[in-house]
Amino acid sequence: MSGRCIAMWSGPRNISTAMLRAWENRDDTVVVDEPFYANYLQTTELDHPMREAVIADGETDWKTIVRSLIEPPDSGIFYQKHIATHWLPHFTTDWLDSLDHVFLIREPEPVVASYSIKRDGLTASDLGYEQQDFLFKLIHERSGTRPAVIDSKRFLLDPETQLRTLCTCLGIAFDEKMLSWPAGARDSDGVWGQHWYDAVNCSTGFAPARSKNLVLNDDQLTIADTCRPYYERLLEYAI
Repeated sequence: MSGRCIAMWSGPRNISTAMLRAWENRDDTVVVDEPFYANYLQTTELDHPMREAVIADGETDWKTIVRSLIEPPDSGIFYQKHIATHWLPHFTTDWLDSLDHVFLIREPEPVVASYSIKRDGLTASDLGYEQQDFLFKLIHERSGTRPAVIDSKRFLLDPETQLRTLCTCLGIAFDEKMLSWPAGARDSDGVWGQHWYDAVNCSTGFAPARSKNLVLNDDQLTIADTCRPYYERLLEYAI
């Protein structure tokens, strides 16, 4: 039996890299970290931290990237961490039918607060909520079924139950190795991990969500308010 390709679509400043660690810790899984990032930066010409290094280290032809994503392994799982922001309007969509899809969402206010610390000039389009909404609707229309949705706040209250439910939705066996992993960076991490992955590199499992009194300025509140309707539409389907 051939393997499975699982695409996890997240926005930035979520638990997407911790989720990558969880899947990579399975013996039957290989992973890829944000395969469209180099293409996204080259095409949009946006100024991100480590921009030139990301482009130099990654594949910049989106068609070549797609071909690498839709080829299932002979057995086991090919897990793909995608940032929905990297989806660009000129991409074709037929290849999405070759993958199993999951959406990882997080309420926008803490995303805005966290992202603003790491990068200046934040806009709503940097956070991927509209792209997630678009992709969710598209995949639902193409497949006739709704992809699984994970809300990170709910997930962190009970990671094991959430992972077990997700694995059931995907038709694969749960593996307890998904609940903990060795600290440190991985060879599979994108080069950008040097800037973004300081917290997850110290982790050995899913940590409980920390309660914070968020203080957002007016511009940040406007961005969060713009993103919230997209978040709430997907939240309706969260496991």
